[in-house]
Amino acid sequence: MATATATLLATALAPTAGADTGPSRATVIDNAAAVLTHQAARLGLTAAQGTSVRDVVVDADGGQHVRYDRTYRHLPVLGGDFVVHLAPNGSYRGADRSTRRAISLADITPALSAPKAADLATAALRAANTGELLKKVTAKPQLVVDALHGAPKLAWRTNVVGQDSLGNPVARTVLTDARSGKQIDAWDSIETATGDGKSLYSGTVALESTLSGSTYQLKDATRGNTYTGDAANKTDLCILGICFSRAPATLFTDADNHWGTGAASDRSSAAVDAQYGTNETWDYYKNVHGRNGIAGDGKGSYNRVHYGSNYNNAFWDDSCFCMTYGDGDGTTFGPLVALDVAGHEMSHGVTSKTAALTYSGESGGLNEATSDVFGTLVEFHANNSSDAGDYLIGEKIVRSGFGKAALRFMDKPSKDGNSADCWSSSVGNLDVHYSSGVANHFAYLLAEGSGAKTVNGVSYNSPTCNGSTVTGIGRDKLGAIWYRALTVYMTSSTNYAGARTATLSAAKDLYGAGSTEYNAVAAAWSAVSVG
Repeated sequence: MATATATLLATALAPTAGADTGPSRATVIDNAAAVLTHQAARLGLTAAQGTSVRDVVVDADGGQHVRYDRTYRHLPVLGGDFVVHLAPNGSYRGADRSTRRAISLADITPALSAPKAADLATAALRAANTGELLKKVTAKPQLVVDALHGAPKLAWRTNVVGQDSLGNPVARTVLTDARSGKQIDAWDSIETATGDGKSLYSGTVALESTLSGSTYQLKDATRGNTYTGDAANKTDLCILGICFSRAPATLFTDADNHWGTGAASDRSSAAVDAQYGTNETWDYYKNVHGRNGIAGDGKGSYNRVHYGSNYNNAFWDDSCFCMTYGDGDGTTFGPLVALDVAGHEMSHGVTSKTAALTYSGESGGLNEATSDVFGTLVEFHANNSSDAGDYLIGEKIVRSGFGKAALRFMDKPSKDGNSADCWSSSVGNLDVHYSSGVANHFAYLLAEGSGAKTVNGVSYNSPTCNGSTVTGIGRDKLGAIWYRALTVYMTSSTNYAGARTATLSAAKDLYGAGSTEYNAVAAAWSAVSVG
C-alpha cells in the first residue's frame, strides 16, 4: 500500500479518499429500527425495555451492523447490549446478544439503600488498596439491572474514586446485589488518570494517561486512545512511496504519572509536547466544530517522536493515521513537537478525511494552508501562556541557524523568502509550502484585517495586493467558514478560484448572502488577487 504523507516542510504525496457510496448512518439506524419492531420477540425485547444506538458500522458491500445498549424500566442493563446485522438492502440477517436470558424483574425497588451501597463500595476500594492511606474518596451508586452474572437481578453499580498517598488516582467499580447486599463483582476502573508533563515548549501541562497494573501509559482513553511512542531514532523502510516496515512506536510509560523534565535530554519531554498537541487539537475540533476525532469516528491517532537522526521535519501519514516528529539538528531546528506543528499535522488528517485536497498545484497549496490555518487556531484555542497564539508557523522550533523567526508568516507570507503573498497564474508551479501563502494571507486578512496590528505581543503589518483596506471578522468566524468550506464544498481538485467560491458558499450558509461576513470573505480574496 502506498504511504501517503503530508510534511511540515517538504513535498510529499497527498492522501486520496474513495467516494462513500454506502447508506448514511441515519438510513442504517432507520433500517435497524424497523427490524427491532419486527424481530422484537426474537431479540427478547419487551415494552418495558428501551434501546439506544451505540455504534454503526457499514461494510464495503453495504452490509450494516448496529450496536445497541438496553434499558429495563429506564434502568441500564449490564449485559443487555446486542448487535443487529442487516443485509445491504436493510433486511434482517441476524443478531449477537450479550445475554439470551429474559430481562424481567418483579420489582425495581432496592432493599439496599444507595448510601449503604456507597459505603460497601468504599470499603471494597480500601480493601483493594491495603496499606494505602486513601484520601478524597467519593462513591456514586447507580441502580442497574445486572444481566452479566446469571439471571438478571437488581444491583447497585458504584464507581468509587480516591487518591493514594502520592496523589495518584485510584478507582474501583463495585457491583452489589440491591436486595441482599452481597458483592457480585468488582474491578479496577481507572482507565485514564490525570497526570502532568513538563514539555519543551508549552510549560507544565495536564495529561490523561492509562494505568496498566502499576504503570502509567501515555495513552488517552478520553480522546480515542491517542498515544505517543518512541521511534528510537529509527526510520521507516520505504521505497517509491511503499513502506515495507515502519519505525517502532514503543509506548511511553511512567511510574508516577509525572512525565518529562522539560529538557530535551529526557526523551519523555518531547513526548509530552506531542501528546499535549494531540489533546489540544482533538479538543479544538470537538469543542469548536463538533468533530469527534480526526476522522470524525471517535478514534485516536498516534504520535512517534525521536524519529531518525537529526531529522528536520514532521509529517502526517494517512496510511498509519499517525504523526511523526523529528528531533531537529539542534542548529536549524529543535525537536519539531511544538503545539502549532501538532495542530498542523493532525489537520492534514482532517483534510484527508474530508476534501482530500490533492497535494500538488494550487490544491496542494490549499491543503498546506488548511493545516497552517487550523494549526494556528489550535494554538489560539489552547490559550497557553507559554506558547501564546500567533500567526507565525513553527516559531518555537526554529533556531538561530535558520535565519528567520518562524517557518511561515501568515500576515505577509513572502517574509519567509519563498511564499507568495498574491495569486498569479504561476502560483500552482510553486512548492505547496509556498503556494500556500496566498490562502494563509487570505486567512490572516479575514481574521485580523489589513495594516498594522499587535496580537499577543507580536506585531503584524499585512498589506493587500490591490491596495484595498480589509476589516477582519475574527478568528472564530474564520475557522467556522474555512471548516464548512473544507468539509462541505471543497473537493480534491479545488483551486484558488474554487476556494473563493467554497468559502463564499460557507459564509452564505452561516451568516447569509450579503452579510458582513460574506462581504469580508469576498474582500479578503480580492485583496490577495483571487477573483
